[in-house]
Amino acid sequence: MFEPIRSAGRQARLLDHVEHRPWPLPAGRWTLGETLEDVLFAHWRMSPEVLTPLVPDDVELDVHDGAAWVGIVALRVTALRTRGLLPVPGMSSFLQLNVRTYVRGRDEKPGVWFLSLDASSRLAVEGARRRFGLPFFHARLSLDETGDWHDVECARIGERGRVFSGRYRPVGKELTSAPGSLEEFLVERYCLYATDRKGRLVRGEIHHEPWLLRNAEAEIELATIAPLELPGSAVCHVAARQDLVVWPLEPVQVTGAGG
Repeated sequence: MFEPIRSAGRQARLLDHVEHRPWPLPAGRWTLGETLEDVLFAHWRMSPEVLTPLVPDDVELDVHDGAAWVGIVALRVTALRTRGLLPVPGMSSFLQLNVRTYVRGRDEKPGVWFLSLDASSRLAVEGARRRFGLPFFHARLSLDETGDWHDVECARIGERGRVFSGRYRPVGKELTSAPGSLEEFLVERYCLYATDRKGRLVRGEIHHEPWLLRNAEAEIELATIAPLELPGSAVCHVAARQDLVVWPLEPVQVTGAGG
């Protein structure tokens, strides 16, 4: 009962700590807060040529040591709320699984490009489609604990074969990412890119504390939720919790320097 209120309080205090950000906070006020729990990051190294057709021409793939990366991120959303309001019981918590890659705008600002997002809440899917124009889908999702393992299952409703199945458990100590490391490249992202209904590139600013990660042992059986074949084994990390706030999507200048 009280945990969503505590989460909302942590979200509201996030702007007290901005020294780690790669660029200043945006103008205006954030409008959406949420807390992510039991987060799995599974990442596959990819050739940039394979991923380029999946992102628009107005952005370019962001690479680390010459490689692009596709991530599948499974998590539990809690304390989802509009700024100034408390989380609504029964509506602010659901499971989510997203497939993403990493891009830069013409102004070189690095961010996340979502290839798909699946959620267990139909209401959340419809709201996110209207509010953000993101490729959200309704899915049957489960995230269960068996001993120290977390079991994840996702099956997109209405699209046979779009599934994810696996399990994971943390190993090692909880640490922040070292500057310049692969971990920093994969998780320390402070904006997302999308296209609006008019086909324009838009960007939403994000703020959160540095991620506290642990390495993970994972057994991934199926990952056909992704729109392309994923090669070999994944690099996996987990995080227990992350609070974040999001600003409204804004059009991005795509000729010359953007904002």
